[in-house]
Amino acid sequence: MTAAAATLALAGVRIALPGRVLVDGLDLVVDAGRCVTLMGPSGCGKSTLLAFIAGSIDPPFQAHGRVEVGGVDVTAWPPERRRIGILFQDDLLFPHMSVGGNLAFALPPTLADRAARRAAVANALAEADLAGFEHRDPATLSGGQRARVAVMRTLLAAPRALLLDEPFNKLDAQLRADFRRFVFEHARERALPVLLVTHDEADARAAGGTVVTLGA
Repeated sequence: MTAAAATLALAGVRIALPGRVLVDGLDLVVDAGRCVTLMGPSGCGKSTLLAFIAGSIDPPFQAHGRVEVGGVDVTAWPPERRRIGILFQDDLLFPHMSVGGNLAFALPPTLADRAARRAAVANALAEADLAGFEHRDPATLSGGQRARVAVMRTLLAAPRALLLDEPFNKLDAQLRADFRRFVFEHARERALPVLLVTHDEADARAAGGTVVTLGA
């Protein structure tokens, strides 16, 4: 499943804690199929900014500004309506569901036909080189396999933008390079605007786009 190409735009974003400003007046545009990387020291607000964009910022933070997806202001929308996917360091697969169940969970309710849902899951697994893994327990997968399932689950929800909160951080060097390539290739194929948070300059080089440094 795919979504229409869109841009992700931020305008005048300010994020603060009582007595401390983390992000002040940030304007940013991420074009469809492109990636912008956010870097900066720990605690400067990178992950908090992603949470604001996704609509899930914690109450202690005060956030102002505008988030637009495809030219539409989604700032006041709940997370589930924004259609913004996010990947974290942990894969967050549901342990009580099979691999296929994890993927099917992300499918929109408008895809009600059982055969179509099974086909969507099978196609996603094939894209991830995991064909036939529908009935596997996530606990039996390697770290790299779990990471690929997490990506495909996010993409099956047909997001219009993708946020990456250090999803490569826990992988060893070779697996990290392979997984980076997997994520960026699938995002480009779907023309998704991507916003990446990382401390690793190799991630930024692989993303190949603009680097914005927060807290500088």
